[in-house]
Amino acid sequence: MITIDNQENRVNLTVFGEFTLADYKEFEEIFNYKVRFEGPVNLFFDLREMSGFTVDMALEEIRFARAHSNDFARIAILTDDQWITWSAWLSQIFVAAKVRVFEDLDDAEAWLGGIESVV
Repeated sequence: MITIDNQENRVNLTVFGEFTLADYKEFEEIFNYKVRFEGPVNLFFDLREMSGFTVDMALEEIRFARAHSNDFARIAILTDDQWITWSAWLSQIFVAAKVRVFEDLDDAEAWLGGIESVV
């Protein structure tokens, strides 16, 4: 299950439990609309409550990232899971966006707001 908070030039997505293809398609719909009318969009993924993901969702994520490689501005991922951190690093191959992984919500929010000095 996911929740999506649609803000100006930004989409916040929180995952609870398993991240499925249906969830990802819901995200894609909102993202495509925002990109069409606002240009490149910042993304905030809160994956602290994610228990896993389906294989078809992972494949769709790769396909979608490749098709929209220039439509992302910044992507902040909130997690303490090393596997997710590694896969986020790997996803940078497919997008031109700046991608950062955070363990602290405030640091992620600051970085999405344009503050570069946050580590």
